[in-house]
Amino acid sequence: MERTDDMAGKYFDELEVGQTFQHAIRRTITETDNVLFTTMTHNPALLHLDEEYCRTESEFGTRIVNSCFTLSLMVGISVSETTLGTAIANLGWEDVRFPHPLFHGDTVRVETEIVDLRESKSRPNAGIVTFQHRAYNQDGKLVASCKRAGLQKKRPVEVVA
Repeated sequence: MERTDDMAGKYFDELEVGQTFQHAIRRTITETDNVLFTTMTHNPALLHLDEEYCRTESEFGTRIVNSCFTLSLMVGISVSETTLGTAIANLGWEDVRFPHPLFHGDTVRVETEIVDLRESKSRPNAGIVTFQHRAYNQDGKLVASCKRAGLQKKRPVEVVA
Protein backbone atom coordinates (compact mmCIF):
# COMPACT_ATOMS: atom_id res chain seq x y z
CA MET A 1 0.00 0.00 0.00
CA GLU A 2 1.60 3.27 -1.11
CA ARG A 3 1.49 6.22 1.24
CA THR A 4 -0.04 9.34 -0.27
CA ASP A 5 0.49 11.98 2.44
CA ASP A 6 3.41 14.38 2.78
CA MET A 7 4.42 13.20 6.25
CA ALA A 8 8.17 12.65 6.54
CA GLY A 9 8.22 10.17 9.45
CA LYS A 10 7.80 6.43 9.11
CA TYR A 11 4.94 4.40 10.49
CA PHE A 12 5.82 1.43 12.69
CA ASP A 13 4.80 -0.88 9.83
CA GLU A 14 7.29 0.79 7.47
CA LEU A 15 10.32 0.07 9.64
CA GLU A 16 12.54 -3.02 9.64
CA VAL A 17 15.24 -4.16 12.05
CA GLY A 18 18.59 -3.34 10.47
CA GLN A 19 17.22 -0.44 8.43
CA THR A 20 19.66 2.48 8.62
CA PHE A 21 19.09 6.14 7.86
CA GLN A 22 22.00 8.37 6.86
CA HIS A 23 20.45 11.72 7.76
CA ALA A 24 21.05 14.45 5.20
CA ILE A 25 21.08 17.30 7.70
CA ARG A 26 24.53 18.18 9.04
CA ARG A 27 25.23 20.89 11.59
CA THR A 28 28.31 22.90 12.44
CA ILE A 29 28.36 23.67 16.17
CA THR A 30 28.88 27.31 17.08
CA GLU A 31 30.03 28.95 20.28
CA THR A 32 26.57 30.49 20.54
CA ASP A 33 24.91 27.03 20.40
CA ASN A 34 27.04 25.80 23.27
CA VAL A 35 26.90 28.87 25.50
CA LEU A 36 23.18 29.45 24.96
CA PHE A 37 22.21 25.83 25.66
CA THR A 38 24.52 25.66 28.68
CA THR A 39 23.20 28.85 30.24
CA MET A 40 19.55 28.09 29.38
CA THR A 41 19.84 24.81 31.29
CA HIS A 42 21.62 26.44 34.26
CA ASN A 43 24.73 24.30 33.83
CA PRO A 44 27.65 26.19 35.42
CA ALA A 45 30.35 23.74 34.24
CA LEU A 46 33.55 25.60 33.44
CA LEU A 47 34.26 23.11 30.64
CA HIS A 48 31.49 24.76 28.59
CA LEU A 49 31.77 28.40 29.66
CA ASP A 50 35.26 29.41 30.75
CA GLU A 51 37.83 29.52 27.94
CA GLU A 52 40.68 30.59 30.23
CA TYR A 53 40.03 27.75 32.66
CA CYS A 54 39.95 25.24 29.79
CA ARG A 55 43.13 26.64 28.25
CA THR A 56 45.09 26.26 31.51
CA GLU A 57 43.32 23.57 33.55
CA SER A 58 41.58 21.09 31.23
CA GLU A 59 43.06 18.36 29.09
CA PHE A 60 41.16 19.73 26.07
CA GLY A 61 42.78 23.19 25.97
CA THR A 62 39.51 24.82 24.95
CA ARG A 63 35.82 24.67 25.83
CA ILE A 64 33.93 21.51 24.91
CA VAL A 65 30.33 21.32 23.74
CA ASN A 66 27.74 20.47 26.37
CA SER A 67 26.95 16.75 26.04
CA CYS A 68 23.23 17.34 26.62
CA PHE A 69 23.23 19.63 23.59
CA THR A 70 25.03 16.93 21.60
CA LEU A 71 22.40 14.35 22.61
CA SER A 72 19.54 16.69 21.74
CA LEU A 73 21.07 17.61 18.39
CA MET A 74 21.72 13.96 17.48
CA VAL A 75 18.13 12.94 18.19
CA GLY A 76 16.72 16.13 16.65
CA ILE A 77 18.52 15.55 13.35
CA SER A 78 16.93 12.09 13.16
CA VAL A 79 13.34 13.25 13.57
CA SER A 80 12.49 14.37 10.04
CA GLU A 81 13.17 10.97 8.47
CA THR A 82 12.03 8.70 11.29
CA THR A 83 9.36 10.08 13.62
CA LEU A 84 8.01 13.38 12.27
CA GLY A 85 4.23 13.08 12.39
CA THR A 86 4.29 9.40 13.39
CA ALA A 87 5.65 9.53 16.94
CA ILE A 88 3.23 9.22 19.84
CA ALA A 89 5.84 9.51 22.60
CA ASN A 90 9.51 9.25 23.39
CA LEU A 91 9.81 6.43 25.95
CA GLY A 92 13.40 6.88 27.02
CA TRP A 93 17.09 6.74 26.30
CA GLU A 94 19.67 4.22 27.38
CA ASP A 95 23.33 3.52 26.77
CA VAL A 96 24.03 7.20 26.16
CA ARG A 97 27.73 7.63 25.40
CA PHE A 98 30.07 10.47 24.40
CA PRO A 99 33.33 8.77 23.37
CA HIS A 100 34.94 11.88 21.86
CA PRO A 101 34.29 15.55 22.71
CA LEU A 102 32.78 18.07 20.33
CA PHE A 103 34.33 21.51 19.96
CA HIS A 104 33.09 24.81 18.53
CA GLY A 105 33.42 24.58 14.75
CA ASP A 106 32.93 20.81 14.54
CA THR A 107 30.35 19.55 12.06
CA VAL A 108 28.03 16.74 13.13
CA ARG A 109 26.41 14.10 10.94
CA VAL A 110 24.01 11.46 12.25
CA GLU A 111 22.88 7.98 11.36
CA THR A 112 20.03 5.98 12.86
CA GLU A 113 19.60 2.22 12.84
CA ILE A 114 16.41 0.37 13.76
CA VAL A 115 17.53 -2.25 16.28
CA ASP A 116 14.22 -3.57 17.63
CA LEU A 117 10.51 -3.49 16.85
CA ARG A 118 7.70 -4.84 18.97
CA GLU A 119 3.95 -4.53 19.06
CA SER A 120 2.50 -2.41 21.84
CA LYS A 121 0.60 -4.56 24.35
CA SER A 122 -1.70 -1.72 25.36
CA ARG A 123 -2.20 0.12 22.06
CA PRO A 124 -3.24 -1.85 18.99
CA ASN A 125 -2.57 1.19 16.77
CA ALA A 126 1.09 1.49 17.81
CA GLY A 127 4.39 -0.26 18.21
CA ILE A 128 7.60 0.33 20.10
CA VAL A 129 10.70 1.11 18.06
CA THR A 130 14.24 1.04 19.40
CA PHE A 131 16.49 3.43 17.51
CA GLN A 132 20.29 3.36 17.71
CA HIS A 133 21.49 6.89 17.03
CA ARG A 134 25.14 7.64 16.24
CA ALA A 135 26.72 11.07 15.72
CA TYR A 136 30.10 11.66 14.07
CA ASN A 137 32.28 14.73 13.66
CA GLN A 138 33.78 15.91 10.38
CA ASP A 139 36.71 13.50 10.84
CA GLY A 140 34.43 10.49 11.19
CA LYS A 141 35.02 10.16 14.95
CA LEU A 142 32.06 8.88 16.93
CA VAL A 143 31.08 11.72 19.29
CA ALA A 144 27.79 10.39 20.66
CA SER A 145 25.51 7.37 20.61
CA CYS A 146 22.36 6.21 22.33
CA LYS A 147 19.49 3.79 22.11
CA ARG A 148 16.11 5.46 22.15
CA ALA A 149 12.73 3.81 22.52
CA GLY A 150 9.72 5.46 20.93
CA LEU A 151 6.02 4.70 20.70
CA GLN A 152 5.24 4.95 16.98
CA LYS A 153 1.91 5.04 15.15
CA LYS A 154 0.98 2.17 12.88
CA ARG A 155 -0.26 2.93 9.41
CA PRO A 156 -3.96 3.90 9.60
CA VAL A 157 -6.35 1.20 8.45
CA GLU A 158 -8.33 2.28 5.42
CA VAL A 159 -12.06 1.80 5.73
CA VAL A 160 -13.69 0.72 2.51
CA ALA A 161 -17.26 1.93 2.17
